[in-house]
Amino acid sequence: MNKTLFLRIVHRLEQEVDYFKPSQDATGRFSLTALQKCTAAIRQLVYGGGADTVDEYVRLGETTARKCLHHFTNGIIHLFGDEYLRRPTPEDLQRLLYIGEQRGFPGMVGSIDCTMNDLNILDRSPVFDDIINGIAPEVNLYVNGHTYHLAYYLTDGIYPDWATFIQSIRLPQTEKHSLFAKKQEAVRKDVERAFGVLQAKFAVVRNPSNLWDKHKIGNIMRACIILHNMIVEDERASRTQYVFPGFQESDMERFSVNMPSPVGNTMDRRTSVRNIQTHHNLKYDLIENIWVKFGHRPDNM
Repeated sequence: MNKTLFLRIVHRLEQEVDYFKPSQDATGRFSLTALQKCTAAIRQLVYGGGADTVDEYVRLGETTARKCLHHFTNGIIHLFGDEYLRRPTPEDLQRLLYIGEQRGFPGMVGSIDCTMNDLNILDRSPVFDDIINGIAPEVNLYVNGHTYHLAYYLTDGIYPDWATFIQSIRLPQTEKHSLFAKKQEAVRKDVERAFGVLQAKFAVVRNPSNLWDKHKIGNIMRACIILHNMIVEDERASRTQYVFPGFQESDMERFSVNMPSPVGNTMDRRTSVRNIQTHHNLKYDLIENIWVKFGHRPDNM
């Protein structure tokens, strides 16, 4: 994290969160500074150590350091959560769809590959709640001359054949299938790389938790994600793989994002998400699209 960004965070917390505001005790002695408290918190997040590991560096006791950590994570979520931990807007979806189209997957908005218990939590997952409830932006995409109305995620083979999931091909037998499998698996690795970067920056995410309180553990995880997004934005500036200088409105011919419509009901939308035939049709069209787009290249990339 750049010094400028860290000091900006410290300043916001000092101005807007009571715990970090300067104060005096009955003897006129000033309290710990916001810089001390934030440094103690960020070191616990980055190095993953206990609250007693910062006592000599910032002159804080174990109990105070632990309190700093929890107030820091609460403050980060309160001040920056709405901006750096939000659902994609229609503009965000257009950017994601454009990136997916450039990589050979029109309509792809990301990948899902997080845990070994995916199927156990899939029915309780909120990933598709907005679609089923009719409040998600409508996505229309065109693949291999056919029209589809749901964006999708790239997944591994454990996921079911839903219209919103596209898996790789386990044992490809043709050149087309081999190229599709290679491209799908390469793009799907992005989510693993992103989580690996998050673990590298914040050891508290990688190490076993020292806490028993699920709410506090959740706050720490959310705060780390917010800080990670802030760091990425700060370092990215104008140089990023996600900003394409040639992106024009004409590039949206193969996809479009519209505001949600109240037409339809919850059961119809739920059925469309789990439509197996749509899944197979889309996968076939994607295989053809990948072959047309990359099959003629010597390296297939």
